[in-house]
Amino acid sequence: MDQAEWKLLKEIADLEKTPQGAYNIRRNGQLDSRNNTANIEITTKEEPGKSGIDITIKPGTKNESVHIPVIISQTGLSEMVYNDFFVGEDCDVDIVAGCGIHNTGCETSQHDGVHTFHIGKNSKVRYVERHYGEGPGTGKRIMNPQTVVYLEEGASLSMESVQIRGVDSTKRETRIVVGAGAEAVITEKLLTHGQQTAESDMEIILDGPGATGRVISRSVAQDDSVQVFYPKMTGNTSCFGHVQCDSIIMGNARISSIPAIVANHVDAQLIHEAAIGRIAGDQILKLMTLGLTEQEAEEKILDGFLQ
Repeated sequence: MDQAEWKLLKEIADLEKTPQGAYNIRRNGQLDSRNNTANIEITTKEEPGKSGIDITIKPGTKNESVHIPVIISQTGLSEMVYNDFFVGEDCDVDIVAGCGIHNTGCETSQHDGVHTFHIGKNSKVRYVERHYGEGPGTGKRIMNPQTVVYLEEGASLSMESVQIRGVDSTKRETRIVVGAGAEAVITEKLLTHGQQTAESDMEIILDGPGATGRVISRSVAQDDSVQVFYPKMTGNTSCFGHVQCDSIIMGNARISSIPAIVANHVDAQLIHEAAIGRIAGDQILKLMTLGLTEQEAEEKILDGFLQ
């Protein structure tokens, strides 16, 4: 891999060298490198018409990680990838994914991916997915991730989905079914600028007694960019769900935040909050009195908001 490709890996997976543990690095539509461990096996899909991998994690696996980043440096490349995760019972693992595109040409480069998780009873999964685009070319950088999760009894998922810069268009679809006593905590961070567009369609289905779901969405829309959010929490039994969407709007940007809660049971406790506003002038003035320029103060506030 060249320097630009390693930079992509650093941005999306915090990798400066080949990772420890299990990993699968996909580069320009092909397998670049792979490593399995005694407890985590990665295999190439053999199903006709489906490109992607299966990741199988043995029951009882703890304190291990798997990295599955995708990088694209070839202009005009468009791909659809299917990755399936099978996490056994009583596991405690980290999964790091994400896609980075470096486009130097005039053609569109695009990555669409479907990640499906089957998380076994009492297992804990921390899942990080980052998307990043760059490059001097005029061709667009497009990413459309789909995430589907099935949480069995007592399982938990902590998912962080981050897209900070460089992606011209994205449509993000997330669907999580939470079983009895299980928990899903989803944190989404998104920044758009220029003419970029972003749409996030998310549903958490609390399907078992004692299920818990939380959605925390923070976004910043700058310049002429457009964002649309559809977070939905559905309670089918005695459960607790909370949706919180906070956005900062700047320039000529547009943001639509349309949270929904659906209670199908008398003991479903569901809450949603949504707020859109601009940066307060007194915050900028306070930082400027400490020696920052107006632009530096603005960037400091945005960095803090998205943390």
